[in-house]
Amino acid sequence: MPTYQAQIYVTLRPSVLDPAGTAICAGLHHMGHSTVSEVRIGKYIQVTLTAASEGDAEVELDRICDQLLANPVIENYRFELQVQPQAVSV
Repeated sequence: MPTYQAQIYVTLRPSVLDPAGTAICAGLHHMGHSTVSEVRIGKYIQVTLTAASEGDAEVELDRICDQLLANPVIENYRFELQVQPQAVSV
């Protein structure tokens, strides 16, 4: 079975306030970075999994994100999936 690596990005929904992002934005302004207008905080997660097909891997990743990695009430997620090269046995 092929092995896949997923890069998963979890972010707050646009309608949800982000106090950590607001604090970082204020800190950046205090440091003189006045061109920064907004900061939003998120999570980046890498997952390696095996699946029969890319479609099966996507279905599994959707379940993983919905059940554990993201709170669907306040967060959105997206992922990028890449096939990992198979090791060659000698």
